[in-house]
Amino acid sequence: MIGVSTLSRYIAKLFLVSITSTLAVCALLIFMIDFVELLRMSGKFGNVPGLTLLRIALLRLPAYIEFLIGFAVLVGSISTLIYLNRKSELAVMRAGGMSVWQFLKPGLFVGLCVGIFSMAVFNPLASRGRATSEKIFAKAFGNETNLLRAQGGGSWIRQNGADGESILGAAAASNRGLTLTGVLLFAYDREGHFTERVDAGRAELKDGYWDMEDAWVARLGQQPEKYSSYYVSTYLTPDRVQEALGTVFSISFWDLPSLIEDSEKAKLSTERLRVQFQSLLVRPLLCLAMVLLAATVSLRSFRSGGIQTMVTTGMVGGVGFFLLSEIARQIGIAGLTPAWVSAWVPVILALAISTTVLLHQEDG
Repeated sequence: MIGVSTLSRYIAKLFLVSITSTLAVCALLIFMIDFVELLRMSGKFGNVPGLTLLRIALLRLPAYIEFLIGFAVLVGSISTLIYLNRKSELAVMRAGGMSVWQFLKPGLFVGLCVGIFSMAVFNPLASRGRATSEKIFAKAFGNETNLLRAQGGGSWIRQNGADGESILGAAAASNRGLTLTGVLLFAYDREGHFTERVDAGRAELKDGYWDMEDAWVARLGQQPEKYSSYYVSTYLTPDRVQEALGTVFSISFWDLPSLIEDSEKAKLSTERLRVQFQSLLVRPLLCLAMVLLAATVSLRSFRSGGIQTMVTTGMVGGVGFFLLSEIARQIGIAGLTPAWVSAWVPVILALAISTTVLLHQEDG
């Protein structure tokens, strides 16, 4: 029993080190790419200090890493099993009477722990960091973020108010869409005729109106006028703005249920929120599936050859799975299937297929 426990800890340690190492390498690459992009944007649009850009990149790095947790578990598990296989340690375990399920149990346990930790702890931290980075980004670039709209597309929403309809666009949205930066608004009167264009550095939703700061207002046949504060009426509610302009990736796992409930009371669409919640809820099972998928392509003996082909097949299969998951996610967001179906079915299929292939390989 002591020997088995020691061996299990050894295997679990290898899995954990490989997974975290894979995440560290991915994080470094993502940080470098993101920071270079921020430098390019700063030099072209904002001339923001380097320390501020560094803080923005570091704060939103966890949110980017979160997308790669399943991939990191897959790559880390393949690396661990190949390492054990290459050193003939798996052969020794088999000779000692251990089945594949016994020496995979520590890896499955690590995968499950990684999934639970990323869902319950890492996701809230990542969402908080992303929300903070959005605020710093909005403050750092200020009015210059208007120039980003032509390249990034921004977010747009049609609204109505006491003064008439308007089309509102923002280069960046923070505070779940309640605070906008790089604002562009086209206003129309009650008859649908264009009345004015408003360019503002920042806008905040108040009770029944948008408070636009540092606003330039251009009307037909008149010179543009500068206002330190300019009000535009709206019937939008905070919930509606969050649905239209906010991002679900800035919402913590623990906040999603209450936000879904509030959105339902306001008769708003909740597909995006539901799909995000179910995707986080299924993450522990996803990590288990990735460990099993790694096992199907990593347990073949080096002496029999073809290990490179098997590993390549596993990587291609993993990429195909993540593409399928993204397609299912978009289908769920569109409301064509229930949210739990779009999130759980791809993972359950991957789990079932990997288990079936592993049973066939090991038990015939």
